[in-house]
Amino acid sequence: MEKTIVIDGKDIRFKSTGGSAIRYKAQFGKDFFADVAKLSSLDKLTKIDDKDFKPEDLEGLDFTFFYNIAWVYAKTADNKIGDQLTWLDSFDEFPIMEIIPELQELITATLKTKKK
Repeated sequence: MEKTIVIDGKDIRFKSTGGSAIRYKAQFGKDFFADVAKLSSLDKLTKIDDKDFKPEDLEGLDFTFFYNIAWVYAKTADNKIGDQLTWLDSFDEFPIMEIIPELQELITATLKTKKK
């Protein structure tokens, strides 16, 4: 699955393939599926009203996963992009909270099965 997201005024292509989980492990030394399983706290966060938000609501949520997976999907779409920090530094703004919902569709595509 492939999609384009506008980030900091730039069209950035993201692509999920059968190799995405392996590329994630090769780059970060962590299991993609185990890290996805840790995202249960994200569901809790999306249900919090802004006025009820408390810093402890973020406990257990590691946003690094989203930066990592964003880079993996971008690198899969365009092998010419540089290392993760160089790529992230190329943006003046990288609104991760706006990007996460867009990435969730690609994450789901990585996890999905076509078995009936």
